[in-house]
Amino acid sequence: MNKVTVTCIGMLAACAAVFAGAEPEWEWHDGLTLPQEGRGFSDTANPYVRIPDRLKDKCPPGGVWDLSHDSSGICYRFSTDSNRMRVKWTVKDARLSTHNMTGAGRSGVDVYIQDAETGKWKFKQGSRPMATTNELEFAWTPGSACMIYLPLYNKVREFQVGVKKGSYVKPLPPRKSGVTKPVVCYGTSITHGASASRPGMAWTAQAARKADVPFVDLGFAGNGKMEMSMVDVVSEIDASLYVLDCLWNMGDKMVEERFEPFVRELRKRRPTTPILCAEDCNTFKDRTRKGMIAEKIIAKLKAEDPKLWKDLYFIPNTEQMIRDGEETVDNCHPNDWGMTHMGEGFARRYRQILGLSSK
Repeated sequence: MNKVTVTCIGMLAACAAVFAGAEPEWEWHDGLTLPQEGRGFSDTANPYVRIPDRLKDKCPPGGVWDLSHDSSGICYRFSTDSNRMRVKWTVKDARLSTHNMTGAGRSGVDVYIQDAETGKWKFKQGSRPMATTNELEFAWTPGSACMIYLPLYNKVREFQVGVKKGSYVKPLPPRKSGVTKPVVCYGTSITHGASASRPGMAWTAQAARKADVPFVDLGFAGNGKMEMSMVDVVSEIDASLYVLDCLWNMGDKMVEERFEPFVRELRKRRPTTPILCAEDCNTFKDRTRKGMIAEKIIAKLKAEDPKLWKDLYFIPNTEQMIRDGEETVDNCHPNDWGMTHMGEGFARRYRQILGLSSK
């Protein structure tokens, strides 16, 4: 067999591989097998869902169950020595953006890289979803730690990461903070991620990066109303800290009726886990009536039994926003400017409550 014949056979084999869909330079890792964080339950229908089927009857009418299939807060954390990376993902809803959510935030993925010297996470690669199935390819610093956030307001059907053939993909070591249990955030559309421009800019994600802790996002747009059945969902997750951020979805009367029973039941289920209750963030008012009602209830509980309630905390909106009038997209949902301030405020509280360094 001469050189020409060998060359032709090689070219034919390469062409056949292309037509067959093979990618000999790449190894693909499915979302089922990659190191994942941000999912509070291991028995969900797929790795991109936030509440399992067995708790469906605990979800109040109005949208919690459907919204729990949005992948908000779910992320992948790993390192690889590949010098390039590819990410493929498919979402269910073809409505990739909305009036107050970019396509990148609602339906895109967000890639962060960890600085080897400082340990801080830095934005590496965003996405511009143009269809229900999208793909990114980008250069990567071999050996670097990677974190990829999934879409905030869409339902992921498939997710894959591709690395150069022969490259490793391995889980990250434990965090320097030492925190292994997640901060569990239960709340509203703002907790859900509206209106961050991309997934990594949601305040829940920013606070977790700044405090160096894992988190679980149980934000449900329009449905953070402290129904007692949701205690079953929230409390089942073994948390380092519970954050209750529901006041935007509740009127004054609802706060008066539901806030105390919910907090009491959560404390009963988890007697030693800290609870941080949040005032509704507001870029115009220093305080809100609902926030003051909640704070008064907290003061009552702490006076009633200081030992039982020593780990019950309150964060006013004055620690969440600087109130310069530029922090929202619609006078309610924070833009990235507002989300950053919220992330900073909550991270400070996380560090205080969990006894973490501010460095």
